[in-house]
Amino acid sequence: MGGMSFRMPQTPEELALVRRYVIWSERPGGSRYLNLLHTNALREDEPDRDAFIAALAEDAQDISDAELAELLGFEWRARLTAAWLIGLGRRTGFRRTLGDLLLAGELVYAGQGYCFALARFGAPEDAEILTAYLDRYLPRGDCHYNQDSAIGALLHLDARLGTTHAQRFLCADGLWHRSSFAAHDPFDAQRDIERLCRFAERVTDRHRPR
Repeated sequence: MGGMSFRMPQTPEELALVRRYVIWSERPGGSRYLNLLHTNALREDEPDRDAFIAALAEDAQDISDAELAELLGFEWRARLTAAWLIGLGRRTGFRRTLGDLLLAGELVYAGQGYCFALARFGAPEDAEILTAYLDRYLPRGDCHYNQDSAIGALLHLDARLGTTHAQRFLCADGLWHRSSFAAHDPFDAQRDIERLCRFAERVTDRHRPR
């Protein structure tokens, strides 16, 4: 894998930060990071749904850049949550950090959050990061994760930007069809990213001026 490093939170301050933003839940036994994993955020059948959305909106606005940077130094649960909060707030100052973390390919699941955030940023630079990631990891058979999130985010950006970055991966002899993801429909991944971005708009509407 890549050369990035991570650690578990240990000090009282670090543990409090994780409890505040990563483990937050109004429902006993639940955790925010689990609600953000895969497409779980889209579930409408949770009894604390409104509280989850309201708190997510508030925390995306209130968390500091320093706190986000600290969470990105921990393990996948903290990184996934931090990436979501970054994406919700469109804090593009973290673009390079998220790109470096994604390209390091270090932790399963965390990459889902990085791809979501890059899709939310919506700029050509984000498409370049996703393209570089797919170029590096689609040929590898030992990293069977996050490439679906990456192609979904790249297709989403192509549709928004009028570009065709994903086309060469998806053509008949492209890397996608020669990878361990060949049986996966990349357009399903695109639809998932688009649904998550629409959910993000619903969340951020909580703090838009009326």
